Formats: sequence, C-alpha cells, structure tokens
Amino acid sequence: MLFISVFICVCFLGYLAQTTGLCMVRGVNEWQAGNKEFLLAIIFSGVLAWVGAYFSQFFDIKFTFWTHALSGWFVLGGFIFGLGAALNKSCGVSTLSRLARGDSRMFATILGWFIGWVLLACWPPKIEVVRSSLPGEISYIPLILITIAITIWGLVGDKKRKKLWFGMMGIGLLSGGIFLYQPQWPPSVLLQQISLALINGQNNNWPLIEQYLFFIAMLLGMFLAAWRTKRFNFIPANVSYLAKHLFAGTLMGVGASIAMGGNSVQLLLALPTLSPSGFGAVAGMLLGIWAGSYIIKCFKWN
Repeated sequence: MLFISVFICVCFLGYLAQTTGLCMVRGVNEWQAGNKEFLLAIIFSGVLAWVGAYFSQFFDIKFTFWTHALSGWFVLGGFIFGLGAALNKSCGVSTLSRLARGDSRMFATILGWFIGWVLLACWPPKIEVVRSSLPGEISYIPLILITIAITIWGLVGDKKRKKLWFGMMGIGLLSGGIFLYQPQWPPSVLLQQISLALINGQNNNWPLIEQYLFFIAMLLGMFLAAWRTKRFNFIPANVSYLAKHLFAGTLMGVGASIAMGGNSVQLLLALPTLSPSGFGAVAGMLLGIWAGSYIIKCFKWN
C-alpha cells in the first residue's frame, strides 16, 4: 500500500513538472527577457523539504544529505551541465518532460547522459571532495521563514503567480516525501546506476525494481499532463538533430558527474541542506546556461 501511494506521488510530481514547465534553461531565458520570477520560483522549489524532514522523525527515518565544502570542481561541473542543458534547450527534468510530449530527440540526450557518466567513470579526474562542516540536515527556521514569505507572496498575487509558486513548492514537497521512501528515486540516479553497473559488470550495482517503476511513473505523469493540456506532439529527429542532442547530453552527463548531481539533486536536496557545494553547482549551472544561450545566438545552434 505504501509503495502504491509513493508511486502515485511520483506520477503527480511528473504531472506538476510538466504543467509548471520546470526548466532552468527556460528560467534563464525568461530572466533575460525581463521575467525574473520564474527562475526564482525554480531556485526555491525545494523550500518545503523541511516538511519531509519533520515527518521523518515520526517514522524514524534518517533524513540526511551529504553536504560538501565549496570547491571549483562543483562550479565547473555545474557550468558544464548548464552549457549542455542550454544546447539541449532543456535541463534534466525538462528533458524527460519533452520526451513525454513526444520529442524523440530527447532519446539522444538521455543516451548522452550515459556516455558522459561512462567517460567520467572510466577516466575520472583527480577530484578531492571535502565534507562540509554542516550536518547535512534540514535547517528548519530559514526554510520555514522562506515558506511563509513565498506563501504570502503567492496568495496576494494573481492566478498565474499562485500556479507558478505553489506548483514549484508542490514539486519540492513531493520530492521530500518520496526521498523518505527511496533516497535514490530521481531518474538521473537511476540512469547513472545503470551506466556504472554496465561498466563494472557487478549485478549487485543495478538499481532496484521500484526505481524503474518510479521512472515510469514520472514519465506517465508527464505524459498525462501533456495529453490533458493537448501539448503532446510527436517530433521526429534527423541525424543532425540527434548528433547535437547527443553532444549536449554528454556534456550534461559529464557535468552532473563532476558536480555530484544534476539540477534536480542540487535544487531539491543540496540547497535545502545549505550545502556550499550545492550553491556553487547551481551558480555554475546558471553561468553555463547563460554561456550556452550566447553560443546559440552567435552560432545559430538550432
């Protein structure tokens, strides 16, 4: 019964991600166009992680995420990921959203993620990761204060503002609850585990069955949202498009490996625990997306 409940939550999370348009690339583009609110809503999407941490005390579940000290590697990894996301015109979550809407080019992006992770696994750079002095636990007071401020801001706004902020906060709330049941539920973790298992050839490294089912649940929720809003549209891909998205996906995979997580991990887990590495990785992603947008304009990357 618990698994079914979590499965439904993952499905609903995918539905929200599709309807809210969760995408850091879009956020940066809208910021450059003068609409700063969308990107801010994405950055604060994990603010309700404290709710899951609070309920974890009743179920005796340790809600802890390893925090790391800030280093140039996390910023570099975030930058490479952001650059790839900009060239792909979608970050990690929005890549799956586009796939669920019928964009077949995203298969090449996902294959690129595999390639990026394999490259880093076969030829890992000498990265020295230092644990942060922070405990890696949720800091209740600042997150609760931010939650109150956002709630007031949303309530006094119009329908569009309410949908944006409460939708983004809902994603963070669901993510925190799902994390209590399965800490390795994010799709990026699933794909990374598969790639590492293929490289190492160790059967015990393969993901659990429920991780595959949660991946399906997220895609199902995204597909239902796209179908309900009449946004599903099959887009075929030629060789040129596949090559571009394969390259972009490879950059995303390399960047996520160096930064120890893509944008979903950084926004929904690292930032709520005030991880210095998380702030550095997100800053690098934003810089990478900005640089990628500049490349697209200069070189007419389509």
